Amino acid sequence: MLNYPDLLSELYNAFNPFEPLPADDIRYVDCQDVRGDADILQDLGNRMRLANTNTCQLYSGHRGAGKSTELLRLKKYLENRQFYVVYFAADEEDIDSEDAQYTDILLACTRRLLKDLQKIANPRPILNWLKSLWGELKDLAQTPIEFESLEIEAQIAQFAKLTANLRGVPELRQQIRQKINPHTVTLIQVLNEFLKDAKQNLPNGCTKLAVIVDNLDRMVLVKEGDSTNYEEVFVDRSGQLKGLDCHLIYTAPISLLYSKSGSDIRDIYGEYLILPMIMVKTRDGEIYQPGLNKVKEVIRKRVRQIAPELSLEKDIFDSPNTLEGLCLMSGGYARNLLLLTQEAITNTQELPITEKAVRRAITKARDTYRRTVEENQWSLLAEVYRSKRIINDDKYRSLMYNRCLLEYRFMDNEDEIQRWYDIHPLIAKIPEFKEALAKLS
Repeated sequence: MLNYPDLLSELYNAFNPFEPLPADDIRYVDCQDVRGDADILQDLGNRMRLANTNTCQLYSGHRGAGKSTELLRLKKYLENRQFYVVYFAADEEDIDSEDAQYTDILLACTRRLLKDLQKIANPRPILNWLKSLWGELKDLAQTPIEFESLEIEAQIAQFAKLTANLRGVPELRQQIRQKINPHTVTLIQVLNEFLKDAKQNLPNGCTKLAVIVDNLDRMVLVKEGDSTNYEEVFVDRSGQLKGLDCHLIYTAPISLLYSKSGSDIRDIYGEYLILPMIMVKTRDGEIYQPGLNKVKEVIRKRVRQIAPELSLEKDIFDSPNTLEGLCLMSGGYARNLLLLTQEAITNTQELPITEKAVRRAITKARDTYRRTVEENQWSLLAEVYRSKRIINDDKYRSLMYNRCLLEYRFMDNEDEIQRWYDIHPLIAKIPEFKEALAKLS
């Protein structure tokens, strides 16, 4: 057994499931060929590079599938091609995913653009807009300060305080929206004045401006009659969402793209890109070795950073079967793979990680999925397990949103993309699922 100081701690932290990899990180694994040939650089990046006019595109996939890592790669790709790119994760700054509306997104974009571009563009149009509303907003910003008396930096800070309250003070959120909503069109107008100035002064030879808004796919679905907050943001407010005078990419909830609004979304935004899971098994349930090898490589590259001299299948794990079992139970879902590995390390006192430690990690994760599934959903999961397809219905979209159903894609012999769906493999041994499956026989 191996037990030198801090090794387990270093390994544990190497598998942080909530930290996207920076562009050009040596731990990155290119999984394009086992994800149905999905290529963000070509499918999104080249449209932006080739277009003579602004583009607005949507990027989606299961939460934790690796979208943020891919978007950071896209950011670097564009920057190498004369783009100035503003990237931010909306839910980490100004937006509460549990309660998000269009106004929140617009204010978040405005605050971030002010922060990133104020040195190359005059913020006065936006600040004058804010000043005209300050009498109504200063109480919501929770400040007694008179806006006109402040220097520009302090005025920008007050705007940031207002947007921070939008996320951090739920009892003020609706009041802020009610004050801002009638003025969103004029806010876009002054924001575009600011962007026009910025585009004339882009640094380092840049000729185009792009904004990438990440983590909007984490918005929780809220139904309002026959409509949803997803449709309100991405369909009803699409004109304003696309209204910023620059190239735009928004992440969108995967369940929206499989809803009755799917065709509207395509008409509004053009072809969108979905990042599927890594295919570790075929549609027929056979191990898909190329995909399994990629998942192993994800683990191998992170281990190599910590202990390059150790064998993955002898020193880190006690056998190839133990490693393979963990990889297959992830379902090719990147975040689950990292979480399972972390939990297996938690269950380990000394290397190698044993089959028992992995089994305990799998059992704990399986119990989480059991609690996630509602009683009336077990039969739906059993149907998808049998058919490998989903029906265009909110009940199935809900199961996709919470990652109980996973999407896979592959290229067939005629270079056509084929998609199929399956339950998360952790669900297969849950008694309630087995009972539902037996009833279909």
